[in-house]
Amino acid sequence: MPEAIFECVINVSEGRDMTTIDSLAREGAPTTIDVHTDADHHRSVLTLAGRRDVLEAAVRRVAAAAVAHIDIRAHSGAHPRLGAVDVVPFVDLSELAGRPTHGDDSIGLRDSFAWWASETLDLPCFLYGNERSLPEVRRNAWQTLDPDVGPPRPHPSAGAAAVGSRPVLVAYNLWLKDPDLAAARRVAAEIRSPTVRTLGLAVGSHVQVSCNLIAPFVVGPGVVYDEVARRVPVERAELVGLVPWAVLHAERRTRWVQLALSEGETIEARLEKAGLDGGRFCAS
Repeated sequence: MPEAIFECVINVSEGRDMTTIDSLAREGAPTTIDVHTDADHHRSVLTLAGRRDVLEAAVRRVAAAAVAHIDIRAHSGAHPRLGAVDVVPFVDLSELAGRPTHGDDSIGLRDSFAWWASETLDLPCFLYGNERSLPEVRRNAWQTLDPDVGPPRPHPSAGAAAVGSRPVLVAYNLWLKDPDLAAARRVAAEIRSPTVRTLGLAVGSHVQVSCNLIAPFVVGPGVVYDEVARRVPVERAELVGLVPWAVLHAERRTRWVQLALSEGETIEARLEKAGLDGGRFCAS
């Protein structure tokens, strides 16, 4: 039976120094299938995918390099952050092939990485998944929530990491025509739901409603775009990272440009390009 393919979408707190970003992408090779960088957020999202042992080694290389080269003491950006290696979610991609996922596999990768990061990098790690959500970690870390693994204090230059196990999601931003932060926050609150997590953010001289579509096969980009546009004028949409093929094709092809979607930015297309069988894989 073919081996399972996993994804790790590493969010690092560096979006301006392209030398560092390119170096991190190289550390992730051969598993790096996408890099999304935003200077105003001062953040990059690296999508890595591969078989378990290859992916695990690549994620560790990226994390070690990020801790070595990113100092959050001098960091400022629109996106909230816990640390240099800010978010490290592991995802079982079996569901993209219409097969059941095995949560224990991605949880095992999560826990293994957290223990490694705490012991090797002296990095405190907050876990999310079945125990709690990522927003809960952001709200409560260092307040009512102590690290699950690692030292009980932030790393001097790298802070801490939120390490998770989750299903596939779509990160999606909607930029508003009017730079009204109060309006962005109001809209974000109004469309927030169990399937859509939102923030209203000031990004340079613009504002955006930043969304995580945590059930994208149920509520996709088109629905969220329309919910925002019904309330305020939208200037443009932005996909952060990749989108599942089924989520793309649930939208009318005539809307793809408006929604900032394309077949080349599907997870399956990038897996095929990387020689990982175009997403047609089985869970082990």
